Amino acid sequence: MSQSKLNLTITKAHGDMWQVEMRDHHSNYTCVYEPSMVMAMSYALDWFKKADEREAEHQATNKAIMQMIELDREAGITTSTSDSLD
Repeated sequence: MSQSKLNLTITKAHGDMWQVEMRDHHSNYTCVYEPSMVMAMSYALDWFKKADEREAEHQATNKAIMQMIELDREAGITTSTSDSLD
């Protein structure tokens, strides 16, 4: 995992729940609720460990989408509308 900036905020939420807000060094964000501080910290540690793997998956998805768009253009099945509802 990169040694760039990671953000973690754990606050007491409603009832016995803890709100866990995280942003990784790829600017991915998530917010979850956990029933204990230990579970909140465990979730955050696991989420941060998987940051680079998650980013690689996002990049693969983005590349596939761009390739599909290009294939649609080559096949002439897209239009110039901005809503992409072809």
